[in-house]
Amino acid sequence: MRAGPDNRRIRFVSFSGIDGAGKTTQIDALRTSLEEAGLRVLLLSFWNDVARLTRIREVTGHTLFKGDKGAGTPDAPINRRDKNVRSWAMTLARLLLYFVDAVSLRFAVKKALKSDIDFVIFDRYTYDELANLKLSNPANQAYIRLIVSFVPKPHISYLLDADPVQARARKPEYPLEFLYTNRESYLALNKLIGGLTVISPTSIEDAGRKILRHTLDLLCLDAVRSTLAQRLVGRDEQESVSRLDGQDARPLNL
Repeated sequence: MRAGPDNRRIRFVSFSGIDGAGKTTQIDALRTSLEEAGLRVLLLSFWNDVARLTRIREVTGHTLFKGDKGAGTPDAPINRRDKNVRSWAMTLARLLLYFVDAVSLRFAVKKALKSDIDFVIFDRYTYDELANLKLSNPANQAYIRLIVSFVPKPHISYLLDADPVQARARKPEYPLEFLYTNRESYLALNKLIGGLTVISPTSIEDAGRKILRHTLDLLCLDAVRSTLAQRLVGRDEQESVSRLDGQDARPLNL
């Protein structure tokens, strides 16, 4: 199943990246812009709306691996023990769980694309699970290609690249060493399967402008572009949206 140009009524994008990369911030910004333009937007969380056996997975991290609960903040850092635990047993468990999640994802996307909304945004996607595997392993590479061929492909798959030090400062949950490894895994995943739109490390505002421009351009949302140009209050933002027309309406080097 593929969401493609023949299904233009409902657009479908996903956001991926290391913890602290700014996914929630950019998702909220894009969602707000689209809703202000009158589109009905559905936000789906991969962990809450797609992943299966989440309770067992949480208990494993908290009990078996002695990981902390909750979400880390700059004032209250935590030490999670789940996807950063590496062993042959955990790899086997991940291969099974990720396949189950891929089946669940097919149904979730199919249901969303049959709804009466205009735009679907996924907070994380199957790519965020596959990046936890050892990509240098040929067997894992074959497995990844299988999963990618099986799950629905978003119209746009954003990969928010980020400096691990800054990412951990925003969301201190995993060791810095793991964040460096995880970042490289995401980039290697893109080389392996292709198709991800990488947003290079930059300011929150600049990343938001790039994502909005790229989304409007690639999905040909001219009506949304026009509405936003009329509603944006700040002069700089108005100029940024208006430049989407004319010579700036071309693919971006992100």
